[in-house]
Amino acid sequence: MTSKLKAQIFFHFLSLFPKIIDPYFKFGVVGRAVKRGLVGVKVYNLRDFNLDGNRVDDRPYGGGPGMVLRARPIVRAVEKIKLKVKAEKCKVIIFSPAGKPFNNVLADKWSRDYKHLILICGRYEGIDARVRRLIPGATEVSIGPYILSGGELPALAVFDAVVRRLPGALGDELSIEEKRIASKKVYTRPEIITHRGKNFRVPKILLSGDHQKIENWKLEKK
Repeated sequence: MTSKLKAQIFFHFLSLFPKIIDPYFKFGVVGRAVKRGLVGVKVYNLRDFNLDGNRVDDRPYGGGPGMVLRARPIVRAVEKIKLKVKAEKCKVIIFSPAGKPFNNVLADKWSRDYKHLILICGRYEGIDARVRRLIPGATEVSIGPYILSGGELPALAVFDAVVRRLPGALGDELSIEEKRIASKKVYTRPEIITHRGKNFRVPKILLSGDHQKIENWKLEKK
């Protein structure tokens, strides 16, 4: 029977399409962390916070293509979560192509500094710009210089990167790539692959059994 741990961090996903997000919590490293109770997750449908009977999205002022997510449902959802978590340290993240580039430094900081991460997944042409002002302390984040259909994939990327840094999530701290010696090139069995008449071999040094030379080779190839 799987032992239950006290969750080190909770992730709150705000999305118009929660079914995109849910399956990710069932597999791999993050799936084990969720199952063990190391990580808490909850996905909220933004439509559930659309209390005034209007559309959850609408046409942009000033014209232009597509639709923009309204501010009120997003703000209501964030305020409800903050009210529930009370004084626990909370970080609100908005995904935007114009946001601060997400990296391992931020992932490590957020894994240590916050108990709750609220991840706002935009859609269509984005969210009403006033959300940044209505939610004090919200941070805009980008996972790369390209456009996606929505914020669900960026939110899951942040989720995965942060969870990997939690003590116990990987079972061995050295499994975090930045903290172990690993080259850009890795090999496994078989020793020789024959393809179209050519042999492709594993570098001999990796078969030598000389651990110091192997570690030096890995450092050279980083």
